[in-house]
Amino acid sequence: MGKPTGFLEIDRADRKYKPVEERTKHWKEFVVPLAEPEVKKQASRCMDCGIPYCHNGCPVNNQIPDWNDLVYHSDWKQAADNLHSTNNFPEVTGRICPAPCEAACTLNIDDKPVTIKTIECSIADRAWQEGWVQPQIAEKKTGKKIAIIGSGPAGMAAAQQLARAGHDVHVYEKSPRPGGLMVYGIPDFKMEKQIIDRRVKQMEAEGVRFHCGVHVGQDVSAKYIESRHDAVLLALGSEHPFDFFAKSPGRNLDGIHYAMDFLPQQNRRVASEAQVAKTRELSAKDKHVIVIGGGDTGSDCIGTSFRQGAKSVTQLEIMPQPPEKENKALSWPNWPMKLRVSTSQAEGAKTEFSISTTGFSGEGGSVQKLHYTRVNGNMQPIKGTEGTLDADLVLLAMGFSGPAEGDVVKELHLPVVARGRFKGLDATDKDYKLAASPKLFCAGDIRRGQSLVVWAIREGRQAAHAIDLFLMGTTTLPR
Repeated sequence: MGKPTGFLEIDRADRKYKPVEERTKHWKEFVVPLAEPEVKKQASRCMDCGIPYCHNGCPVNNQIPDWNDLVYHSDWKQAADNLHSTNNFPEVTGRICPAPCEAACTLNIDDKPVTIKTIECSIADRAWQEGWVQPQIAEKKTGKKIAIIGSGPAGMAAAQQLARAGHDVHVYEKSPRPGGLMVYGIPDFKMEKQIIDRRVKQMEAEGVRFHCGVHVGQDVSAKYIESRHDAVLLALGSEHPFDFFAKSPGRNLDGIHYAMDFLPQQNRRVASEAQVAKTRELSAKDKHVIVIGGGDTGSDCIGTSFRQGAKSVTQLEIMPQPPEKENKALSWPNWPMKLRVSTSQAEGAKTEFSISTTGFSGEGGSVQKLHYTRVNGNMQPIKGTEGTLDADLVLLAMGFSGPAEGDVVKELHLPVVARGRFKGLDATDKDYKLAASPKLFCAGDIRRGQSLVVWAIREGRQAAHAIDLFLMGTTTLPR
């Protein structure tokens, strides 16, 4: 602990945002970084709390007090080394992680946690600016060949770890660029894509080979991939969206789309990348937009809609409005249920809680109205609260039920259960293996169900540990 009285003398101060009227005119990041002196002051607030609950709050077990102390003492290089020892992509989590570590911080008991996420991002960005992030090339090759299907955060983290262990790593990605939802799902205004591009270049220099535009299960069979490699990691994600309105009146009207049909299109536009063949161009320009779902994906739809020129954006959430302040005695150090306003919501969206969509109506085959009813705490309809909302574009952002089952999962006869896991795979199982074949492993959302990027990084690192142990009989890769 650098400054024993730091948390008593210095108030919490975090990054600011550029004004709404400015940031909604472009697709660039709009977070204003803290100056170095202020970052050091914030790092000094980390207290010698005995049990660092932030460790448990962080899925990758970042050694947060250690690099806070190093930043306070201006040892940025050592702080960057420490941070990278547990997290392959801290510049990503420093931008898009919801920071469960801050919820677990001892100072959060007083609602003033250490600005851990901001400090993490500052360290990672400084490391790139100073040229400290260099390829870590294995001194000796093992002769083992590994295939990773999917290049999201789980697949990317596993690939980097396994390449550094000396294995020949091949990553197969159906999209034109690697990165998965980090590239195609997260809008550029939250994370510009050169952040991923430079990591890809580092990984290629470390020996990882990316095979983009290759859809395993269609362009090449999963069995063929399995036969040509010593181990195969499935990191396909959880791509099958929930649709609770399949039988609702008007569901077949034009203008009702899944969030992941909408968001990737804009990311491709920003990158000047061709759209997927035979897909209809979607835009919120001059439309009344309804976003159904209150999570991060829904928030991304809101920010994207405003930047495309929507007339209005309304977000619907079936759950009751959470309290503005949590009961710390009940929740801390766990992630609390409380009201949060995202940067996209703050750009002018109207949010409605305790509301259930009952159907849609329109003319000429296109949606024009969304029909709803208010619901009580048990999510049962309240009689007499029915109504309609103008709706030219309805975006379904209600989460994902599991992996796409039409290609790899089907070919390998993997029995999927709810939320994306597989039958026969114990939730506490730490070897990440699938019973279908000794060579098969899985990690990320396909293993645990939809989750956070930081959880996917953890899964990828642990799967790499399991694969290295399986192939070599021993491993030095960290869990």
